Amino acid sequence: MDNRAEVRDFLSTRRARVTPEAVGLPAGANRRVAGLRRSEVAALAGVSVEYYTRIERGAIGGASPEVLDAIAKALMLDDAERAHLFDLAHAASPVARPPRRLNPTRWSPHPSLQWMLDAVTEGPAFVRNGRMDLLAVNRLARAFYRDVFDMPGQPPNIAKFTFLDERAHEFYPDWDMFAEVTVAILRTEAGRDPHNKDLHDLIGELSTRSADFRRLWGRHNVRHHGTGSKTFKHPVVGEITLAFEGLALEAEPGLTLTIYTAEPGSSSAERMRLLASWAAGEYGSVSAAETPAEAAQG
Repeated sequence: MDNRAEVRDFLSTRRARVTPEAVGLPAGANRRVAGLRRSEVAALAGVSVEYYTRIERGAIGGASPEVLDAIAKALMLDDAERAHLFDLAHAASPVARPPRRLNPTRWSPHPSLQWMLDAVTEGPAFVRNGRMDLLAVNRLARAFYRDVFDMPGQPPNIAKFTFLDERAHEFYPDWDMFAEVTVAILRTEAGRDPHNKDLHDLIGELSTRSADFRRLWGRHNVRHHGTGSKTFKHPVVGEITLAFEGLALEAEPGLTLTIYTAEPGSSSAERMRLLASWAAGEYGSVSAAETPAEAAQG
């Protein structure tokens, strides 16, 4: 898949975001573009205007790491944006190898991975891929994301729930923030794996069915999403604030293990215990080895 349009839109939106004052340049009175001019980015990066213009138009495959790093500094990219720029360049390289990917409808966790998930008993633990399919969960994660599992289609998908299910606006008290994060995760994955048909099919579906998704997708924002805290409003136990950690699975490239935990002694911890009690009654007969798709059918 040709990613020149993606490169062009990403670099032009980042360039428009940087003011001349932010990089020590005079603003001037007759500027006709938002942010920096191409010539200014080229000067800051130490390359010719012609070369930077070719890169911004999508000819990025042959750019050296040094040039990419200089452009990243000139555009004041954060760590996630810099990584995204390198991903775009790698994907455009004629020698780039497509990443190994799994079929989310056929993949099932190795028994030891499911044992590890089931060993987490005080918070939701789950494995997702870059398109935000829930591929393996513990019992608390199934209870936590019960409305996601209730949606038609398999495997359960957090992005579809966020944009295509009205219940998401209740589940996420700050829906706008969650929507932005979801799109940024998908945009990051699209840069890393631009040939992934399943991912592009999902993006196409969301773009067709959600005006909010189309608006956010056009911003070209990316992010790393490894740690933090979030507040949810669960339909069974109410408002709950959880810390999370996301860990890449070395044995399964492209998959992320996420674990949510509540602060010990907090009201959220008590509500998580209530959710665990509810889940034990609701899903007590479900085999721990079942995949999300199998559990949803059971």
